[in-house]
Amino acid sequence: MTARCNIAFLSTAHIHTRDFLKNIADATDGRAVTAIWDDVPERGRRCAESSGARFEPDLDALLADPGIDGFIVCAENTRHLALLEKVLPVGKPVLCEKPLVVSPSDLKRVRELLARHPAPLFSGYFMPFSGEMRAVSRVLAEGRLGAVTDIRCRCAHFAAYGRWFDDPDLAWFTDPGLAGGGGFMDMGAHAIHLVRSLFGPVESVLAVIENRSGVYDKVDDGGTALLKMASGALCTIEAGWRRSGGILMGLEAVGTGKTLWKEGADYVTGTRKETPEAIAPIEPLPTRVDRLAAVIRGEFPREELQKDLEINLDSVAIMAACYESARTGAWVAADGVHTL
Repeated sequence: MTARCNIAFLSTAHIHTRDFLKNIADATDGRAVTAIWDDVPERGRRCAESSGARFEPDLDALLADPGIDGFIVCAENTRHLALLEKVLPVGKPVLCEKPLVVSPSDLKRVRELLARHPAPLFSGYFMPFSGEMRAVSRVLAEGRLGAVTDIRCRCAHFAAYGRWFDDPDLAWFTDPGLAGGGGFMDMGAHAIHLVRSLFGPVESVLAVIENRSGVYDKVDDGGTALLKMASGALCTIEAGWRRSGGILMGLEAVGTGKTLWKEGADYVTGTRKETPEAIAPIEPLPTRVDRLAAVIRGEFPREELQKDLEINLDSVAIMAACYESARTGAWVAADGVHTL
């Protein structure tokens, strides 16, 4: 018999809400959307109707419902903290869309909350958990590249030129008060989380983040950041909404022995004088809603969840450092506060 897995949504603002609802609707393991709360009732009611769930206008009543096993926070970025302050004390598993929060002060508050209420918490990241990136992680752990000296990671799409956020439900992505940033905040969060997962802590950053397309010009549409890794490696991150062609997502790592890069559909390792060797993907780990269901049912290792939570929290500080560096033009410590 499949263990119960009743899920509630706290806001339906995020672009991934539809995908999450579809995941649950298509699943065959008994997971279900029990209820939806939204501070924009019309938006929440539409999602509730489409998913066959009840719309609950009373957030406190929803949080107190014993029939709910886990929560998905799909609110606007800057509204995550207020919801985390409400939901973490409940003690049930929480999937909070990325970025978890957007400022060093919010990050400090989340750490305080988790110290008192250590509920299972993770974000909507997926890149490090794919079969190909897990295989890359093993290559790195085995030292097959030698000492990594240079890293490049790109995570981008064409949301600006595609006018993705003309949809009134998604227009908040272009409001700095709700999004906390623009294209770099949105897509750079994935790149930072991946690099931090694979290559370890970051010491300091230097970034240029701006709007170059002229579209959604109240926020940036992307940027480039240099990350000085604690390992000694230097990482370049390119992320945003203005990549209308070419390579949208990819990773490259240069070591003292070999280089790793993506060639066609495969990640490979090699040197200038040898034929590249493909890296075979390994079993992926569940992400997003699949991970939430596994956590609810006690099927996901707690130590893996805790490890990723620390990376998630670090990623918030690194992102904040990138925006502070773009503002000041200086290197900023990876705590997002101290200019170097």
